[in-house]
Amino acid sequence: MEVSTAVFYLISLVTVVSAGMVALSRNIIYSAFSLLGTFMGVAGIYVFLGADFVAAVQLLIYVGGILVLILFAVMLTHRITDVKITNRAAGRIPAMLVVTVFAVMLIQTVKETHWVAAKQVIFTATTATIGDAFLYDYLLPFELASLVLLGAMIGAVVLSRKEIKE
Repeated sequence: MEVSTAVFYLISLVTVVSAGMVALSRNIIYSAFSLLGTFMGVAGIYVFLGADFVAAVQLLIYVGGILVLILFAVMLTHRITDVKITNRAAGRIPAMLVVTVFAVMLIQTVKETHWVAAKQVIFTATTATIGDAFLYDYLLPFELASLVLLGAMIGAVVLSRKEIKE
């Protein structure tokens, strides 16, 4: 087994275990921190696929933005860890049935698929190509999207401001 294959399996294992901890943890703080491992693992898989720009965006947006937002929301919410759920067993049997059906379908698909090894691909950095595409081929849609986002931000500020009553 090559080192890159072992690293891929390690990253995949970290991603799957972290995703399982997100779903199965009883503490929301542990789930949020496990989500960090899941996002990092997905970014690592993007690197293995040769999508360095998508991996960087994954880190910036999901780890840097969404996860920090989730952690702030959890920490600013009072007594969220004190919530007592009285019936934790609700829905376990239907969930186990659904998971079993999907697992059987997935195993059946993997067994019946004729896997073809891809040619060895030489990866190149995609960030420069995407930047060139934004500045030359897709300049007008890129600028229009930025104007739409600017309008949405101004609309959000207008809608969320409080009026001062005298």
